Amino acid sequence: MNAYANEHPPIHQLLDRANRPQAVVIGTGFGGLAAAIRLHHKGYAVSMYEKLDAPGGRAYVHHQDGFAFDAGPTIITAPFLLEELWALCGKKLQDDVTLVPMDPFYRIFFDNGEHIDFHHDPERMREEVARLSPSDAAGYDRFVQVCDRCKTLGFDGMGTKPFDRLWDLIEEIPAFLRMGAWRSLYAQVKRHVRHPNLRVALSFHPLLIGGNPMKVTAAYALIHSLERTWGVHSALGGTGAIVKGLVKLIEGLGIPIHYNAPVEQILVESGRACGVQLTNGQTHRADIVVSNADVAWTYKHLIPRHAQSAWTNFHLDHAHHSMGLFVWYFGTRRRYDHLPHHSMVLGPRYEGLLKDIFDRKQLSRDFSIYLHRPTATDPSVAPAGCDAFYALVPVPHLGSGTDWRLQAEPMRQALQQRLHDTVLPGFANEIITSRLATPQTFEQRLWSHLGAGFGLEPRLVQSAWFRPHNRSKSLPGLFMVGAGTHPGAGVPGVLMSAKALEQVVPHVAAR
Repeated sequence: MNAYANEHPPIHQLLDRANRPQAVVIGTGFGGLAAAIRLHHKGYAVSMYEKLDAPGGRAYVHHQDGFAFDAGPTIITAPFLLEELWALCGKKLQDDVTLVPMDPFYRIFFDNGEHIDFHHDPERMREEVARLSPSDAAGYDRFVQVCDRCKTLGFDGMGTKPFDRLWDLIEEIPAFLRMGAWRSLYAQVKRHVRHPNLRVALSFHPLLIGGNPMKVTAAYALIHSLERTWGVHSALGGTGAIVKGLVKLIEGLGIPIHYNAPVEQILVESGRACGVQLTNGQTHRADIVVSNADVAWTYKHLIPRHAQSAWTNFHLDHAHHSMGLFVWYFGTRRRYDHLPHHSMVLGPRYEGLLKDIFDRKQLSRDFSIYLHRPTATDPSVAPAGCDAFYALVPVPHLGSGTDWRLQAEPMRQALQQRLHDTVLPGFANEIITSRLATPQTFEQRLWSHLGAGFGLEPRLVQSAWFRPHNRSKSLPGLFMVGAGTHPGAGVPGVLMSAKALEQVVPHVAAR
């Protein structure tokens, strides 16, 4: 029996559900789980349908040979967004989830042998900057002020605003101007610091949400401020422990979650979404449908062809989608305690590599790595005395034509050699379990358009009002949450998409 299978809800919950308007949520990623809780408290009877055999979507957990590997997100930067969901259910986050603050947040290893640690304490962080480049300390201070302004205007002011109307965008034009949003983040960083490695360290953050620092709006300087404000946290038991806690809340509300239940099509009658049909032929009617599936996949594959919008499909076909991800999960029979929980092992190129990934769409021989070692904080995710890792490399999405059936193993070998040459010498002989994910995995397993890891790239003209809306403009009754809609990817973004959803779903009245 699936560990996440819902028990039958009590009879009083069944009767209560019958008197509420019905909502179907497609997918159980962070966005879908948050949406289910918020819709329930808005008055809907919610049912959830999940393609996989367990919840989480991109935050799925792989259990293999005694190891637990978080498949996707590993960093929590705005825990108050989770606390809100627990509070809605009359609970406390800390009763189900233990968040551990990271110190350092992460360590960046540069190709020339230098490194920098990112800290929560402002003085320690400033000391790190000065150690790397003494002449840039004052410029870093000025950049921090820019980041804080972007957080206030962009995250606090716009993060949960649905941008459902053009006027919503017009109202915020002064804020976009104050953030210097027309610049790229890298261009903004260059205005304040000179050291090339420091420019990389202060601009790489959009890669964590699928964006090219050379093209992403400078408004995303807010990520650095989010980290400084709330810190960087990891959950004991992995990010999957947060998913498990959210499922516990949902079960307590009597919301059924159906696993191994992929949605084949959104039902449309009289020009309106009215439910879903599963791949097994079952249909489930609803007053509204909320998709936590990939937005492009939803519009191009889940909506019946007769109900699709030619303009929406044209826009998605010509949009800039995020890069793909190559991820190697592996476990070792020994520990490597010289490495922190989060590391970045950067290659010899930055701008040229980004052009290869995002513009030329070609697989490069050199690459940069995000190395996750959760056992640095939580030994329980691996057998005693062992280490769990995942090494993530940004790569072009499937628009590159890369055949990952042929390239996956050579890429893994190159990644293994790079780690051996840098931070894990000799580790290959210690590996006792291994698995891979490629852009083809994302397309086939998660139904991600082009195998993109984060939906649309967060450029200025693909943000806010320009991003696919939380309320579909082409199909009434259809709503969106998750990485591909407003405000964007990353755990804070998808959780805030559920808050934006609250403002655009119809008000309900009991039947």
